[in-house]
Amino acid sequence: MRRFRFGAVVREAGSGREWADLARRVEGAGFDVLLVPDHLVGDRFAPLPALTAAACATSRLRVGTLVLANDFRQPAVLAKELATLDVLSEGRLEIGLGTGWMAADYEAAGLALRPPGVRVDRLEEAIAVLKGLWSGEEFSFSGAHHTLRDMRLRPRPVQRPHPPLLLGAGGPRMVRLAARQADSVNLAMRVRADGRGPDPRDGGAGAFLTKLQSVREAAGSRYDRLELGTSVVEVGERGPAQAWSAADRPSLEGTPQVLLGTRRDIVDQLRHWRDEHDVSYFVVHHEHDLDAFIPIVEELAAS
Repeated sequence: MRRFRFGAVVREAGSGREWADLARRVEGAGFDVLLVPDHLVGDRFAPLPALTAAACATSRLRVGTLVLANDFRQPAVLAKELATLDVLSEGRLEIGLGTGWMAADYEAAGLALRPPGVRVDRLEEAIAVLKGLWSGEEFSFSGAHHTLRDMRLRPRPVQRPHPPLLLGAGGPRMVRLAARQADSVNLAMRVRADGRGPDPRDGGAGAFLTKLQSVREAAGSRYDRLELGTSVVEVGERGPAQAWSAADRPSLEGTPQVLLGTRRDIVDQLRHWRDEHDVSYFVVHHEHDLDAFIPIVEELAAS
């Protein structure tokens, strides 16, 4: 039986003291991981310094990203930054990666939003570079997007062979890549190629179950070691999910991304998704849902 794990996405605070208090609140509530997203626009902290501060303010809580946009960073530089953070957090780092997707980020920063296939190619190379450098051995790499020559990374991460790697996956190719390369998969909706939001054709229980089957097939013999999870965008008894604009809102009902009903209803839903479909890692996507989710964490965290 897979053990439940719970994460909480937090984005910003008014000061360093408020941020530390927020991290301690997440830790005290029983969440396993505090997660910071990675976007260039909007009211949110930069993830790596925010996670360093959260780790310094806590003792048990793991810290991670959901998810770093690969297009924003050169992987050799990122490998060193993440290894340093793993050392400073005493081995409490979890690394979430994705391609980068939101058009507003690219437009504001003057970055080119490449086609999805190119972004996935770049991410696949970046994963190879990160893992190679974290090995502690001298490492070279020659790809279409990245080249390294005889580089040895110091410090190495505390966690071996490297901190747990999570990939956010919505499209078919990303789902297969995550199944082959990640330690944890956060199943999400596929987003439009132009970065303007989720693809409404990819919502609902059928699409979610298809992705789970794709993970199982692509993972092969490593499936039993792979953690499956998703982000919860709606909790409670409020009706349709509110994570997307009215024009783009997909149907997420029937998936673990929308947990409607009483506390008992939600606990039963989570047990169903874990026991029947192996989904065991649930991330609260919105801070306003933390209070509603804390009693659920308290009941299930030890099971």
